[in-house]
Amino acid sequence: HPPLLETPFSVYDRGLLTPNDQHFVRWHWDFPTSIDVERYRIAVYGAVQSPLTLSLDQVLRAGEHIEFNAVNQCAGNGRGLFEPRIAGAQWGPGAMANAQWRGVRLRDVLDKAGVRTNARFVRFKGLDRPAVEGAPQFIKSIPIDVARLDDTIIAFAMNGTALPLLNGFPLRIVVPGWYSTYWVKMLSDIEVLTREDQNFWMAKAYRMPVAPVKPGDKNFATKPISTMAPRAWITSHADGARVPKTVSGIAMGGDAGVAKVELIVQDGDGHIVEAQLGPEEGKYGFRRWTVQIPEIYIDSRIG
Repeated sequence: HPPLLETPFSVYDRGLLTPNDQHFVRWHWDFPTSIDVERYRIAVYGAVQSPLTLSLDQVLRAGEHIEFNAVNQCAGNGRGLFEPRIAGAQWGPGAMANAQWRGVRLRDVLDKAGVRTNARFVRFKGLDRPAVEGAPQFIKSIPIDVARLDDTIIAFAMNGTALPLLNGFPLRIVVPGWYSTYWVKMLSDIEVLTREDQNFWMAKAYRMPVAPVKPGDKNFATKPISTMAPRAWITSHADGARVPKTVSGIAMGGDAGVAKVELIVQDGDGHIVEAQLGPEEGKYGFRRWTVQIPEIYIDSRIG
């Protein structure tokens, strides 16, 4: 069974960056338990002028190194809390983490191969392999315009150190603002496509309804998931604990920054209290927020 490891929820209240040894882990298939970096290679091919095979050193020298904070979140984060139950990994709220990523721009590597004018998507494959005979290899693709954005990178470092093996050593794709299904780990292949990707993990899995649906609905139109929805979490106290007078937490804006966080006080009227935001440490990362519960709403249930 490939590892599925959640970040303990209490970690999110200790700081905005998630330590590497507590960063959530999600693998679909088996992966190598050691990497020979001297023999490690990435192949770049497809709709390019000059297919390439690059060593780790060549990738690291492909362009400028850039660094930013970004939330890495599984598309199924919190799925285990849904009612009715939804198929898939039954995550609690800990299938996410915020880290400082460092790498080279994907477009700098693509430009070395010379992307053709009819390119539409870029597809990624890693060193993981199906553990079940006949199962589809995990492959993901993003539109060429997203692949060429300033902040779409091939990452080699996480929180100032080399990527941990469990989080994709030696290289992984980072698409800030997009769900982590596209952040392919232990990168081995970069393929430029001239048409929409029809592999299982794009055409069948990781898709969302085009329009709202009700439980029991079938045969509705879907599209691949992409950017993360804005979300906020309370981290100041555990689920079921006595609510403090000062409530705080973290928020993220997906592919944009956090402009506002509001807390709805369940007083019968749904009173809204606007939170005070902490400093922004990168638009793709977590942002701290704090709310002082007005005295009028504090009773014996709120300590």
